[in-house]
Amino acid sequence: MDKRRSFKFIISSQYFLYFGVLGIFLPYFNLYCYNLGFSGLQIGVLSGLRSVALVLFPLIWGMLADRLNIRRPIYILCNAVSTAIWVTFLFTAEFWPMLIITVFYGMFYAPIISFLEAVTMDVLGAEKKSYGRIRAWGSISFIVMVLVLGKIIDLYSVDIILVLILAGSLMLAAISVRIPAIQAPKRDLLTPDAGSLLEKRVIVFLFCAFLMLVSHGAYYGFFSIHLADLGFGSTFIGITWALGSTAEILVMIKSDKIFSRFSLENVLFFSFLVAAFRWIILFFAESATVILLSQILHAVTYGTFHMASILYIDRLAPEKAKTLGQAVNNALTYGLGLMVGFFANGYVYEITGSFALFLMSSLIALAAGLFFKSYQLAVRRG
Repeated sequence: MDKRRSFKFIISSQYFLYFGVLGIFLPYFNLYCYNLGFSGLQIGVLSGLRSVALVLFPLIWGMLADRLNIRRPIYILCNAVSTAIWVTFLFTAEFWPMLIITVFYGMFYAPIISFLEAVTMDVLGAEKKSYGRIRAWGSISFIVMVLVLGKIIDLYSVDIILVLILAGSLMLAAISVRIPAIQAPKRDLLTPDAGSLLEKRVIVFLFCAFLMLVSHGAYYGFFSIHLADLGFGSTFIGITWALGSTAEILVMIKSDKIFSRFSLENVLFFSFLVAAFRWIILFFAESATVILLSQILHAVTYGTFHMASILYIDRLAPEKAKTLGQAVNNALTYGLGLMVGFFANGYVYEITGSFALFLMSSLIALAAGLFFKSYQLAVRRG
């Protein structure tokens, strides 16, 4: 029991640091690029390339980890090397060098979260429905960072994010050496178990989840820029991101009760519908109050959707392909989905501005939800 509690503490600290760094990067790195004078298309390309890395490298690293039974060494390696590569961002403000750095950084940064999710599932074992309580530490860290950093940027400069991300990454890499080494038996790279990830029910879910993250491209790529274009400062931008994460924490803490009462399929469908509603609000909203209220819906569009996705893939993936299953899910959603979302939104932003991005996102999320529900109904009818 003490050993398992220790493992939970270490994993919680990894989520805390990982999402603390993300709380600096996600709201402010594209804003940093915007302040450097990059166009919407250039920002979309940089964001898209990070997502390309999320498509390719979690799969490659995941298969290697499952084949050679070296999940822990790869996790430590990726943390260390990605931190070292981040240092090079401190020495350039030009688009093309930053593009090259982004590619190499993504090679090692991309698999970190999918490996962490797989380790968490192993450590929790029969307690998987309490996943949200551990993941909530990441959201708490995210909230603290966006609130504090928004005020700091208003006082000083957005350039400070580069050093702060480096500091957080160094701590994450240092503690990663204590991650538990819980592994399934060594196995061949292409096993019949891995082939089960090609079943229709898995493909339908991954396609719908892909569309869900395409719809999030406007939010993750251009929400901060959208608010800046509306005349809001970095402090307000930080408050909006923090409010979203606060709402997310509430559902994560109650995750065991949510998933005990509602099926994963129903939680996923509800999340699709709420996402469509959230994006249409941002299409119309210019009021600070309405924008802040819409951020409460992040509890569903990210919180319940993310948790249900992790649990759903864990349920569908066979025991001998758990790491690969989480890697595939992460690659096709936060990887390919956001990549398409970033590229498309970067292009559309140059033509129409930021409002139209959210209308497009709403329609995509709605289509994904209806397709997912129709498939579930078809399966029930037999």
